[in-house]
Amino acid sequence: MSCGELACTYACLILHDEDIPVTAEKISAIVKAAGVAVERYWPLLFAKLAEKRNLSDLIVNVGAGGGAAAAPAAEEKKEEPKEESDDDMGFSLFD
Repeated sequence: MSCGELACTYACLILHDEDIPVTAEKISAIVKAAGVAVERYWPLLFAKLAEKRNLSDLIVNVGAGGGAAAAPAAEEKKEEPKEESDDDMGFSLFD
C-alpha cells in the first residue's frame, strides 16, 4: 500500500468516525493538513468507494475474506475397518 493510499484510508476513517460525508474535497483537505502529498486520483477513488459501499460494513468485515478465509467445516471422522492380519486368524502363510 502506498503512502497516498494509506493517507486516504485514514482520512476516510476520520470522516466516517465524525459522521461527515466522505468526499474527495474533504479527503484532500485532511491529507493536506497532515502534510502528505498524494496523487490527485486517490481522494477521488476513495470518495467513489465511500459513495458506493457502506464504510461501516467494510470496517466490521476487515480481514474477512471469501471462502478461503472461512473456517473449514468439521469433517466427520470415518473409522476405516482395521485390516485383519494373519495372526488374528490363527494361521500364517509363512508358518
